[in-house]
Amino acid sequence: MATDPRGAANPIPRFPAGFLWGVSTSAHQIEGAADAREPSVWDAFTAEPGRIRDGSTAAVACDHYHRHTEDVALLSGLGVDAYRFSVSWPRVNSPGGLDFYDRLVDELLAAGVRPVPTLFHWDLPARLDWLERDTAHRLAEYVSVVVDRLGDRVHKWITLNEPAEHTLLGHALGTHAPGRRLMFDALPVAHHQLLAHGLAVQALRATGARDVGIANSHGPTWPASPEPADEEAAAFYDLLLNRLFADPLLLGEYPEGIGESMPGDVASDLEVIAEPLDFYGVNYYAPTRVGAPRGTEIEFGGVRIPAELPFTVRQIENVPVTDFGWPVVPEGLTELLTGFKERYGDRLPPVVITENGCSYPGIDDQDRIAYLDGHLRALHRAVEAGVDVRGYFVWSLLDNFEWAEGYERRFGLVHVDFSAPGTLRRTPKASYTWLREVLRAQR
Repeated sequence: MATDPRGAANPIPRFPAGFLWGVSTSAHQIEGAADAREPSVWDAFTAEPGRIRDGSTAAVACDHYHRHTEDVALLSGLGVDAYRFSVSWPRVNSPGGLDFYDRLVDELLAAGVRPVPTLFHWDLPARLDWLERDTAHRLAEYVSVVVDRLGDRVHKWITLNEPAEHTLLGHALGTHAPGRRLMFDALPVAHHQLLAHGLAVQALRATGARDVGIANSHGPTWPASPEPADEEAAAFYDLLLNRLFADPLLLGEYPEGIGESMPGDVASDLEVIAEPLDFYGVNYYAPTRVGAPRGTEIEFGGVRIPAELPFTVRQIENVPVTDFGWPVVPEGLTELLTGFKERYGDRLPPVVITENGCSYPGIDDQDRIAYLDGHLRALHRAVEAGVDVRGYFVWSLLDNFEWAEGYERRFGLVHVDFSAPGTLRRTPKASYTWLREVLRAQR
């Protein structure tokens, strides 16, 4: 057992030797320096009035582009093994864009922190469109450029982040960039992202990369009741948010009835999509309770859910919630991982938790400490149950631009003072100190 700084009487169990501890960020949410890259779909989206809750943009964000040395020092002080960041495709397309990532990787390695780049985290160049099949091939070309420059020092790669949310929120419901409201006509976006992933894996393998995965968002789906209508609605939601993005990758097939809705030569594409992975990244935040449709549009967790969908998302009773309204259910992580092991068996590669975190205000963030403490224990129970889990990344290092919520939601271990844009002062929170002590105890 490792000593838990919250109290020696209840220590956090020790994770296996070689377990990878890290934190995550994404380029658009922290880098700023918008004048040093070409526009992305998020720049166009935030320029439209009413799209962002507080009317803000990510033009400056945390100014990580200019302050990355300070942020690397925070990573070093925290004591993490690895830093999961994303490479901005629009920045790489601009003169000198890769120089920034060159410097960042060198500084991380000098600080003893392993770089783990995500190659696409939603910031699509504005001139491209996921409805077009060609975008998948353009991503593979971009990946080749990045790995050619960084592959001598970077050895762990993540292709895409959360294609489910990028499809659902950005293209089906219109609450994220590019702001389309296509409903089920957005399915080609899912397919083209999955194809892009497979082509990216091939591009990485061509350079000799041997540690490649994806970061998919998953969570258990709970029926609102045992009634058949609620069970059916929950099964459909689970198909859309879990199986639609896991089955093609791990089984080489779409769930029944889905493949017919996808464009192109789906059978051939699935052979590319199912390129073998070295790890499977899971972003976990909460389970979802789902029931039969009620015929009225609702808002849940900042997302407007149209009445015409064949399900409604319901509140989970008698559990705490974050300031985002997301339920805090650590045992859902154990359920998810053991359920994946049961569903996919030997097809499931080693798992890395590529995101897990919560939004709470304040610097003395005891609620975040309780959240992370509970989820680490839940993760260890999954390990005890036989799930091969190789790492855990907290979302996020810094308070940042939280997409459609602007700067109103704070997920960081480090507070950023956005009220003083000239300084953007960083202040480690109580959770930063807590996690540092947990990592020391684990070692």
